[in-house]
Amino acid sequence: MASKAAQKRLTKEYVAMQKEPPPFVWAVPDEKNILTWNFLIRGPPDTPFAGGEYHGILLFPSEYPFKPPGIKMLTPSGRFQPDRKICFSMSDFHPGTWNPAWSVATILTGLLSFMLSDEMTTGSVTSAEAHKRAFATRSHAWNLTQPRFRDAFPEYCTPHLRDLPNMGHKERGKPEPLLPSSISSTPTPSFRLTPSTSSVSLPPNPGPLNLVPTTNAANLGTGKHDDNHKPAAGLAATWGRILWEKWRWGVLIAFAVIVSRFSSSN
Repeated sequence: MASKAAQKRLTKEYVAMQKEPPPFVWAVPDEKNILTWNFLIRGPPDTPFAGGEYHGILLFPSEYPFKPPGIKMLTPSGRFQPDRKICFSMSDFHPGTWNPAWSVATILTGLLSFMLSDEMTTGSVTSAEAHKRAFATRSHAWNLTQPRFRDAFPEYCTPHLRDLPNMGHKERGKPEPLLPSSISSTPTPSFRLTPSTSSVSLPPNPGPLNLVPTTNAANLGTGKHDDNHKPAAGLAATWGRILWEKWRWGVLIAFAVIVSRFSSSN
């Protein structure tokens, strides 16, 4: 019979399991005895246990949470001996290492981690990965034949394997669907960067530098002048006209002065 402390603690943990179950794990207490819990573990992807469904039980002492539970795996897995207690740090094989702060969720998460390792201990077996995969493939069909599984998990007694409440989507970062308001009908322009060297072509062999401008060299024999000298020639002509005008007016002024002096002397 469960103590008041165990009753209170396990009731609280059942509520926590319903609200936030760990990835690939699910557990419920027996309807007649809260000290006995049935659990399911699903094999994570990319492991030899992928697609497997493993039924087991937790056997809590009346002194829980101050003493650890016994743990058994019932479904053949190729990792543990069916219906035999498993020895690992959170089980009743190691009461000295037990932490009262650990919960059902903590225990089952630790059991899954231990299941994925190769560590050998009491209650474990050795098998090839091919055998583990074969057990995983047959696990659900085997569970359906077991009265304890059908009594504990009637909602999982379906022809096809049913997902647990938490199949690790959140932990793997499952993408969230886009909200309609975030979808714009105007396409977003995209820019494609191309290497700058593709727009510049260099001659394969530039050859020696020619110190004589090619335009002048080409025009020496033809008598043509480079158009680049036209602005300079126009500027010289302009200054010539200005100087001529000044010289002409200077002559006229000097002549007028001479005439005026000659007239005054007479």
